[in-house]
Parts: sequence; C-alpha cells; structure tokens
Amino acid sequence: MSTQKTVQQEAGTVEENALRLDTEKAEQIVAALNTDLADAYVLYHQLHKHHWNVEGAEFLEVHVFLQEVYEDVEAAADELAERLQALGGVPHASMTALVENATVEAEDEDVYDIRTSLANDLEMMGDVIESYREHIELTSGLGDYATEEMLREQLETLEAHAHHIEHYLEDDTLVLESATN
Repeated sequence: MSTQKTVQQEAGTVEENALRLDTEKAEQIVAALNTDLADAYVLYHQLHKHHWNVEGAEFLEVHVFLQEVYEDVEAAADELAERLQALGGVPHASMTALVENATVEAEDEDVYDIRTSLANDLEMMGDVIESYREHIELTSGLGDYATEEMLREQLETLEAHAHHIEHYLEDDTLVLESATN
C-alpha cells in the first residue's frame, strides 16, 4: 500500500459546483444530505440484520420484504451521496463518520422477535421520514428543486415501506396459534 497521500478535497468542505448553486446554500444542503446519508446507512444495516434473523411462519415473505426495503434504502443512500458530491460536497463514507453523523440510533446486537424488530424499524423510519420532510423544506427554500424532487421521491418510497410494516404489525393474521397454547 502506498504511503503517499494526495487529498483532492477535505471531508467537511464544499467547493463550487457546476450546478451553479451558491456555495453558502450548497453547504446547508450538503450538511442535510450527509445527515440523510448517515441515517440511511444505519437504517440499512438494521434492516439487513432483521432480514438475516427473521424466523417464523411468515419467514419467507418478511425475509424477501426486508431485502426489498434495505435495497431501496441502499439505492437512496447512493443517490444522496452522488447528489451531495455534485453540489461540491464530500459524502460521509467511513463507518465512524456515518455513525457519528446519524441522527438515528440502531438497536443493539441482540436478536429480537420479528414483531419487536419491525417495530424498531418502523420507529427509525418515522425519524428518517421527519428528517426528510425538514430537508425537503430546506432545499425548496434554498431553490434547489432537483434535490427537493429527489428527496420527495425517496420519501414516498420510505413512507410506502413504513405503511407495509405497519400492516405486518397489526393483530390480524392467517397464522393459527398452535394447539399447545
């Protein structure tokens, strides 16, 4: 491994951008998007954990659903990182930076029943949804309509997933209780 380093842009800085968005405005948006990026990766890892550990009668359906959700979250994270880079910023990329800058907190390493796991996912999604709404308002107010539209689309997807989790958590089920209960 080479010991020589050439830094092209320091983390935490925002340079002029080809999108012609004023640097002061871009700094605010880059900070918001880096928060969204960090939150997305915390959510991604928690969803992936639950995908790995789901058990029970609805295993396959929930397993597949969680994979779809974490893949959507990962795609959103990639889009966030590319947009904030286009705005002249540096996307958070290290695990340390992502954890330190996330506004959501992942559950611990223990494995929980799927109902608890999904409730935790729904809670985190709710926090991310609220943050997205604030950042949509911010980007709109600063005249960055393309970022606003990107966040709106991601918000719609996340809200749809949260709604589906809400359905999984309802009391009604087709699964019969075992005769031993």
